[in-house]
Amino acid sequence: MIAGIGIDVAEIDRIKRAVEKTPSFINKVLTKGEQAQLATLKNQRYYEYIAGRFSLKEAYSKALGTGIGRHVSFLDVEIIDNELGQPVVVSHPFDGPAHASVSHTGQLVFTEVILEKGE
Repeated sequence: MIAGIGIDVAEIDRIKRAVEKTPSFINKVLTKGEQAQLATLKNQRYYEYIAGRFSLKEAYSKALGTGIGRHVSFLDVEIIDNELGQPVVVSHPFDGPAHASVSHTGQLVFTEVILEKGE
């Protein structure tokens, strides 16, 4: 049974500017595991990854119904790409499965997260 659905869109250039202006942005948004994956990426893919994780975590918080803030932070959710490149939610506060999807254009990242609960 679906417990929540969240979607989000992020501008890659906006995230790139945030990282360039405040390099600690990465530490506020990405877990150590996500930062390890990020370290393997270069050029545009580097910023797509950061924007994607930012947007996925926003979508997750919307699916949870709380938004980012008091009840869930960016670092409470870890999303790691599997060997096929699929984003997998490996750590999160919701008691049930979480499914994530991300898509990129040259300028935008679109994300969706679905939370499931048992019946």
